[in-house]
Amino acid sequence: MTMITCVSPVNGEVYAERPALSLDAAKEVVARARKAQKDWARRPLEDRVQLVLKGVARLNEMADVVVPELAWQMGRPIKYGGEYRGFNERSNYVASIAADALSPMLVEDSANFARRIEREPHGIVFVIAPWNYPYMTAINTVAPALMAGNTVILKHASQTLLVGERLVQAFVEAGVPADVFQNIYLDHETTSALIAAGSFNFVNFTGSVEGGRSIERAAAGTFTSLGLELGGKDPGYVMEDADLEAAVDTLMDGATYNSGQCCCGIERIYVHESLYDAFVEKSVAWVSNYKLGNPLDPETTLGPMAHKRFAKVVREQIADAVAKGAKALVDPKLFPADDGGAYLAPQILVDVDHSMAFMREETFGPAVGIVKVKSDAEALELMNDSPYGLTASLWTKDVERASRIGRDIETGTVFMNRADYLDPALCWTGVKETGRGGSLSVIGFHNLTRPKSYHLKKVTA
Repeated sequence: MTMITCVSPVNGEVYAERPALSLDAAKEVVARARKAQKDWARRPLEDRVQLVLKGVARLNEMADVVVPELAWQMGRPIKYGGEYRGFNERSNYVASIAADALSPMLVEDSANFARRIEREPHGIVFVIAPWNYPYMTAINTVAPALMAGNTVILKHASQTLLVGERLVQAFVEAGVPADVFQNIYLDHETTSALIAAGSFNFVNFTGSVEGGRSIERAAAGTFTSLGLELGGKDPGYVMEDADLEAAVDTLMDGATYNSGQCCCGIERIYVHESLYDAFVEKSVAWVSNYKLGNPLDPETTLGPMAHKRFAKVVREQIADAVAKGAKALVDPKLFPADDGGAYLAPQILVDVDHSMAFMREETFGPAVGIVKVKSDAEALELMNDSPYGLTASLWTKDVERASRIGRDIETGTVFMNRADYLDPALCWTGVKETGRGGSLSVIGFHNLTRPKSYHLKKVTA
């Protein structure tokens, strides 16, 4: 029997483990979801929406368990209180637009014809969720999928093994039928086999580029709809008219919060030469104020990375960049908790360029490179010099300038004077190796349903 194991970054010990389902047992889960889907979809939309919101409310009631559990599983300090703010905001917003997003598109309703396009649920939605924001990333799909009339099967990353259990527990206790929303433990082989067999009508995956490629290979020939949010190397660009203090505060937070383990975290920053020196100096001071330590300590502001192997990648990228001429500016002596394992001090590098993996490959840790630029054209060329495209953060007082530059950035979202935020009213999407599809907003509902056309000729005398 294969065991799915979570090794806690807090102390390097096994925190939780669960047996992976066999292929036959997993097929039974799928069969129950398939059987339950039609009845679930026949329920009035408002009933489905309210049951989802009750599930959200029930999870909020479990905060005393959920928050420390998250710290043990992936290292985020309890000081930050879990993911409830974004989790609630996204759930409430999609609930507020569900009726409009799923309403029929009326073409004609005359004495002779009724013509319309309706939105129909795909059927079974399979959500493969990541560990870095395990509740918020899951709810992006779970909430609108259930509201739209799909059944949902959730598989969480091994690093956040207990999150799927908690989500399903909350929703079922709130009244969502058990077969409508199920949690499942699978190894990679069984996951691929289920997808290859066409078990699901829609698969949403958030994770690595290689993971996305594996999902696409498994789904090849099945015509299963896919939503893929993969790697990122999100840039910030600070122009000469930027609010310097605000830019430092937001971009440094975007680069280091959650130990830099954010899908849309800032990993590279381009600063106009007129502000470069001041920006670097203030950024180093900002980052140096973190307290690295045990995430269960309420005074800790920076916890360990989720696993020592993730921290190893960050250290290797930094060492490679320094060997090639980069300069590390944050004094490691300020962070005695850095143990060479999962506990990793934040770092800022200058004198970096795009020949370094640190500036091209996803780092996914509390480290960022800062580059001096002379013009919008230079910054734009560097921002687009990446295989990824999730978000870009522009800092200027000129909305038209930001819009003009934004149109030329190869990215899914353009921010102006903010970063590292997911607005549920806007489509969350990426380009290039960041993936395809989109979640949340009206478009998210449309991706979780399919159009069905009605062309009805009425009987006339």
